Amino acid sequence: MNFEAVKAIYLAEMARTKRTIMQSIISPVISTVLYFVVFGAAIGSRISEVDGVSYGAFIVPGLIMLSLMTQSLSNASFGIYFPQFTGTIFEVLSAPISFLEITIAYVGAAATKSIVVGLIILITANFFVDIEIQHPFWMAAFFLLTAITFALLGFIIGIWADNFEKLQFVPLLIVTPLAFLGGSFYSISMLPEVWQKVTLINPVVYLISGFRWSFYGQADVSLWLSLFMTLLFLGVSLAIVHWIFKTGYKLKP
Repeated sequence: MNFEAVKAIYLAEMARTKRTIMQSIISPVISTVLYFVVFGAAIGSRISEVDGVSYGAFIVPGLIMLSLMTQSLSNASFGIYFPQFTGTIFEVLSAPISFLEITIAYVGAAATKSIVVGLIILITANFFVDIEIQHPFWMAAFFLLTAITFALLGFIIGIWADNFEKLQFVPLLIVTPLAFLGGSFYSISMLPEVWQKVTLINPVVYLISGFRWSFYGQADVSLWLSLFMTLLFLGVSLAIVHWIFKTGYKLKP
């Protein structure tokens, strides 16, 4: 393992965050707080509890996961797309560094940024509602696995995209709707039975359900199914990244 190379790429990506702190940190935190104020105040006044938890507290895990997924995706996709756009990616590919080390550096930086945003949102939410974390180990596990998984997905999108429009296509038109329909703001048990079954096709349901269980012990699906689906998503993303570097897809001229 070439730790110096991994460190160099990782620090370069993290340094970019300092130059764009408004976009990378402050903007997503403000957006999520606005979601919380609007949904928690406006809808929360009409819905007292969901599964024995106040609605304001109930939506906190969903909001954190929504931010974690979108930020991991966007940070990783832009992080690898920009070197492709400028042509500097070939300097990285020609260096004595493996595909695994390149992936660890870019994905690690993207996941770190999104985790920082998620933690800030978690701390901020405590000023609005009382939050209880019953299973901190599982909370940290789903937190970390989701950040890494969506950073890998963003890495794939960044390599696939050949313009900025494609770079925004998946996060805006696929991931965000899936997050909204995956139980971020409601329990899928509130849906008609037919739609409950349809919703289970959405992979985001399992991520949010497992993460919410770690807070309140309440979940739409079992913990182990949520964990299995999360690990499956992670494994598929890793396999695609391996295939990309093995074949040189979109990386070789």
